[in-house]
Amino acid sequence: MSDARAHRGATRNDVPQRFNLAAREADGDWLDGREELDGAPPPLRTTVTIERPRTIITHNKSPDVPFDRSINAYRGCEHGCIYCFARPTHAYHDLSPGIDFETRLFAKPDAPALLRAELAKRGYVCAPIAMGTNTDPYQPVERDWRITRQCVEILAECDHPLMITTKSDRVTRDLDLLGPMAAKGLTGVMISVTSLTPKIAMTMEPRAPAPRRRLAAIEALSKAGVRVQLSISPIVPGITDGEIEAIVAAGAAAGARRVSFIPVRLPYEVAPLFRAWLDEHFPDRAGKVMSIIQSIRGGRDNDPRFGERMRGQGAWYDLIRTRVKLAAKKHGLDQPYVPLRTDLFRPPAGPQGELF
Repeated sequence: MSDARAHRGATRNDVPQRFNLAAREADGDWLDGREELDGAPPPLRTTVTIERPRTIITHNKSPDVPFDRSINAYRGCEHGCIYCFARPTHAYHDLSPGIDFETRLFAKPDAPALLRAELAKRGYVCAPIAMGTNTDPYQPVERDWRITRQCVEILAECDHPLMITTKSDRVTRDLDLLGPMAAKGLTGVMISVTSLTPKIAMTMEPRAPAPRRRLAAIEALSKAGVRVQLSISPIVPGITDGEIEAIVAAGAAAGARRVSFIPVRLPYEVAPLFRAWLDEHFPDRAGKVMSIIQSIRGGRDNDPRFGERMRGQGAWYDLIRTRVKLAAKKHGLDQPYVPLRTDLFRPPAGPQGELF
């Protein structure tokens, strides 16, 4: 791995909790697909530091996302996706957006109690809560901590609408909660599938579940009555854009209802990490890929403007958008968005503000 990606920031004074590496491998996310490929990445030792926030619902006013509140039970993500736009957030803890983001995680075990207290506050106005905005809520660490599971339990208890974005098939573990919520119109799940090619998926998302497992998750969710949206995000021109039609077809066959996409974004420290990854894995086309990305992003590695950062511009973007639109229409993934219900919400039972 290149020096740019391996860079570490300063360490914290906290004593992190360590997980058993063998147990993590046995869980099935680490090195998934190793039997198919040579040269799979070695397992990494992951540490988890407990974080004690005062609130757990984060509010936003961004015009780029269809929600105004979210929950992130963790910081950092073991999946290690090289393109992840959330990597720079680790700098707030004096840690690197590179390998630290993938291996030095933060967990918020107070999240369920905080959520219960916030939902019980007088004057709380119900609106869909999103999970999976800055970290995958079903990454491997969730197997042991089960913070996402506990939060979903509270939302289900309150009939509160929930939107989930993940690239992990672990989401199917919670079908006993998500299925009944879906029957009431309270939840939808978006599964990210960026490539169907094992080698590309392994290098780009080294410790995420294989594409076949994500498609299996779409099928399981759909059979349970959960509306599933396929996300081809991000599309990396020159690397994964050739698979657009195949991914849409596979997602439709698995039971997805809609499809969306975002061109790759490279904010802040993500850009040099991504460039180093290109040089290592695709040296024959690295320059071309960056040139196309810059053409989509107005001549820069990233366009941070609200209203534009999730989209793009220029001929390449128009071509990608047209291909996704045509493939969606062909396979029936152009169904209208069905808003989640908010009228069923009732405040949670139990003591209010028990942490304060």
